[in-house]
Amino acid sequence: MSHSVNSESVTMKNYAKSLLLILISASALLIGTAPQAASLDEISVKDASSGIKEALVKGAEFAVDSLGKENGFLGNEKLKIPLPDSLKKAEKALHMMGMGKQADELVETMNHAAETAVAGAKPILMDSIKKMSVKDAKDILTGGESGVTDYFKRTTSEPLTKKFIPIVQGATKKVKLGAQYDKFAGKAAKLGLIDEKDANLDNYVTQKAMDGLYAMIAEKEKSFRANPVEAGSALLKKIFGAL
Repeated sequence: MSHSVNSESVTMKNYAKSLLLILISASALLIGTAPQAASLDEISVKDASSGIKEALVKGAEFAVDSLGKENGFLGNEKLKIPLPDSLKKAEKALHMMGMGKQADELVETMNHAAETAVAGAKPILMDSIKKMSVKDAKDILTGGESGVTDYFKRTTSEPLTKKFIPIVQGATKKVKLGAQYDKFAGKAAKLGLIDEKDANLDNYVTQKAMDGLYAMIAEKEKSFRANPVEAGSALLKKIFGAL
């Protein structure tokens, strides 16, 4: 009888120890995850809108300041606008025909036109930021590595195109080769030799200008996400650090 009681006592003690270990483990797990969950929830409710707006502003200002200046495109090897493919194929021939200076002038004109256009992009970008909803902010926050850039592309592509086109047109009209390109490329597009969107020089430069602008915004966004401590803002550090 005594042996049976002792056996039951040992069993109960072992059960109690096991239960205690489970409770301790569960408590540790809850303690470890609760602050993080609360932090993310706090960000999404209280700080997402203002924090994401700050990220958008910094991205827009960085892009415009970097490209919307003299040689902003021309001096950037990654974003310098080259001759369209249809003219690049004929570039050597143009030089041999004594039109090399015109070809070089066209490249400079295209890039300076893009710089001038981008310099005027800030009001449109800022207007987009003002119109951002809380839902937009949450989508940006949880939308992956390019949430900020994707938001700008979605909300500013159309108005930027309308603003850039006349600026680019004014610049390229000064170069006679631009008109020759349009005539040549238009025929090439009809034959399917080049993409329709590249058949007009102004459209080509405008698209390249916008591509460059979004590329610089993406670069700034990437730096925020990779190095939140260096974002230069406690709020941005909090948001991108949590992600």
